[in-house]
Amino acid sequence: MTFRIHAALTAVLLASVAAPASAEQVFNRIASFPIASNLPADKDKLATTSAEIITASEDGKTLIYSDSPLGAIGFIDITDPKTPKALGALSLDGEPTSVAAVGSKVFAAVNTSESYAKPSGKLNVVDIASKKIEATCDLGGQPDSIAISKDKTFAAIAIENERDEDVNDGAIPQMPAGDLVIVSLKDGAVDCDSIKHVTLTGLAGVAPEDPEPEFVAINDAGEIALTLQENNEIVIIDGRTAAVKGHFSAGTTTVEGVDTKSDGALTFTGKVENVAREPDAVKWLDNDRLVVANEGDWKGGSRGFTIFDKSGKVLYEAGASFEHEIARIGHFPDKRAKSKGVEPEGLEAATFGASKYFFVLSERASIVGVYKDTGAEPELTQLLPSGVSPEGAVAIPGRNLLATANEVDLGKDGGVRSHVMIYEYAEGEKAYPTLVSKDQDGKIIGWGAMSALAGDPEKEGILYAANDSFYGMQPSIFTIDTTKTPAEITGVLRVSRQGQPAQKLDIEGLATDGKGGFWLASEGDAAKLVPHALYNVDKKGEIKAEIGLPAELLSGETRFGFEGITTVGSGDDLTLWMAIQREWKDDPKGTVKLVSYKPKSKEWGAVRYPLEKADAGWVGLSEITAHGDHVYIVERDNQIGDNARLKKLYRVAIADLKPVKLGGELPLVKKEEVHDFIPDLKATNGYVLDKLEGFAFDKSGKAFAVTDNDGVDDSSGETLFFPVELKVTN
Repeated sequence: MTFRIHAALTAVLLASVAAPASAEQVFNRIASFPIASNLPADKDKLATTSAEIITASEDGKTLIYSDSPLGAIGFIDITDPKTPKALGALSLDGEPTSVAAVGSKVFAAVNTSESYAKPSGKLNVVDIASKKIEATCDLGGQPDSIAISKDKTFAAIAIENERDEDVNDGAIPQMPAGDLVIVSLKDGAVDCDSIKHVTLTGLAGVAPEDPEPEFVAINDAGEIALTLQENNEIVIIDGRTAAVKGHFSAGTTTVEGVDTKSDGALTFTGKVENVAREPDAVKWLDNDRLVVANEGDWKGGSRGFTIFDKSGKVLYEAGASFEHEIARIGHFPDKRAKSKGVEPEGLEAATFGASKYFFVLSERASIVGVYKDTGAEPELTQLLPSGVSPEGAVAIPGRNLLATANEVDLGKDGGVRSHVMIYEYAEGEKAYPTLVSKDQDGKIIGWGAMSALAGDPEKEGILYAANDSFYGMQPSIFTIDTTKTPAEITGVLRVSRQGQPAQKLDIEGLATDGKGGFWLASEGDAAKLVPHALYNVDKKGEIKAEIGLPAELLSGETRFGFEGITTVGSGDDLTLWMAIQREWKDDPKGTVKLVSYKPKSKEWGAVRYPLEKADAGWVGLSEITAHGDHVYIVERDNQIGDNARLKKLYRVAIADLKPVKLGGELPLVKKEEVHDFIPDLKATNGYVLDKLEGFAFDKSGKAFAVTDNDGVDDSSGETLFFPVELKVTN
């Protein structure tokens, strides 16, 4: 008899391929392109790259993005959008800040400033096919955003002349002042002699002598909307006459029910009062309405977006609604809670089919909110996963495509690279999120960093998950209803000690104790005086027993301890089995310990488990769970994206788990590979996530797995929770 484990995730998430004609139209990611693929041959493969602002050729088959660290613009062939191809990069002798395509050309705004006090910049016109610079205009200052009029007769460039954040704590005014440049176009060619500078001083209520333009957009009537982010002002300009038609303050707002403390806990009970919106991106929804992303910069940031009419009347204020929905899918960045939360920064707007949409990019949550423009209160239809820190987006309605540019590159630290991600608008099911939370007692259940799974022995379809030390002030056990699509967190149990949150736990293993409570395996850190330990908590989450590791085991301890706990047997014969993640000092190379503990007799023991060899980085264990006659063990490397090689499930027969006393020679167990998770981790067409850390069976024998999103810290925040179908063949 042999066992095969087939991932159901791919079939579920890609069901849109065979969706019936009556299925709804949704956006799903179809491809991810690592920007490092466009690095020139003479560059270090780990050279920092970034995709910031992105545009598309007129035929929608080429994407062009700005790459500031590389000092270049990059090109991607999306003739087949599901298999994007590298077309290389073009150096521009400066820092490209924005790009916009028109006809067969792409316009790149380039910062060439000698210093903050002596800003300068240029506009390069590049032929997309040949990748050659055909014209260059002096812009007279440091550019930021660029936009092309709908009739292709002019371009508008925001000349920011940005502030130095190290001077006077970043406060403005800091001269010289910024302005707006308008340049005429004819048949895609630029007329540098036609440049007009629009003076913006004296308009804003904040530092009127030092306007700092940030983002520019042009409506069908040729009117330019321009945000002055630090000045908290929006200016409307006639693009043809270069006359300022109006301006208004973006104003302030009060946002309630938000997490305002970066404290390792997710508590959405705070309030920010009268905070300046300080908008970044702006897009026209029609000729009379515009939407702004209220990122904040200097003093502001209201964590959402606002729709204005062009006179400055507020038509809709998102308040905390966007942030709340992000929290419910596990993407809230707690380390930014004290600052500006999810920080909406980028925007795009376009009509797909018969529906108008706008897309809100959360820089810190790495999420794209898809809103249907109803003319009144917008309807949030989806939250799309992006790479780390989406900065720009471009819609290609003619091909039913959307692309995002994600600026953060963590390759030098072994993390994920910057990416462009591509989404398709088509009939089908929403592939993301795979796990959401339901409010409990009227309160949002924030979650993240899922590090362990366990099945409920009494209820089919119910699992439990625990978070790790990222939320050290709020160790929690979550109840997951797997019968819902997406799976739903229906409740949370806070782990406590004498009625207070049990701080400094690093829960990496979770198992039910048969009494309504749980066994927890906590990974320690000697450098921080945090011990490796086991805990038993009751059904209220209160710690009833703390079990330290014996000296014989601790003599070889390192930072990487227990990663998983499971139970075998019952009553007096109950044995806890824990997997140690990596080799300890006393382990022969290529082996780790599976450690046993009998609560009744307090006996400790262990066996050795053979690890696969690492192609790069390290290989270790992430989970152990008993089912039937075996324990199932997740073994993985610590690699991410294209470098990931090993994310597998193995099993060891329980009959072969014969622990011996610690301190002596330990027997080596045999393992059997039963599943490769990498295809599952590719099923949503993102990059392969590093940390597959949870695996468990429910009462009926259905298996599930979950990834750890690191609390959205140097991470895209994506969590994949998916079913794994166990089938038996003869």
